[in-house]
Amino acid sequence: APFRDISRQLLFRSTGLGCELRYFEIAPEGHSTLERHEHEHAVLILSGGGACLVDGAVRAIGVHDLVHVPAQSWHPFRASAGGHLGFLCMVNVDRDRPQLPSASDLEALRRDPLVAAFIRV
Repeated sequence: APFRDISRQLLFRSTGLGCELRYFEIAPEGHSTLERHEHEHAVLILSGGGACLVDGAVRAIGVHDLVHVPAQSWHPFRASAGGHLGFLCMVNVDRDRPQLPSASDLEALRRDPLVAAFIRV
């Protein structure tokens, strides 16, 4: 899957609570994979800044921002050019594998010039 300069650490996993908490760190100008899932994500920005694509909109993100990623929403996260992006991400313990965009998905996403400029696939 296409990503750049990102690391992931599993911090907590509980089948009783049904969730997993992970920490991601993205280096300057790095990014996560453009993907979607059947499950939701709850993301809390802890350090740095950047932008994300969620629900078809590109949004600036910074420290203490909370991002809800609904099921089936395309979502890459990108660190700013001048700094890193560190965030917590909570997901279901039992979850589906990431879905990568098809050629027709990419064509639809690229209809919005802001989204086209943001995604790197």
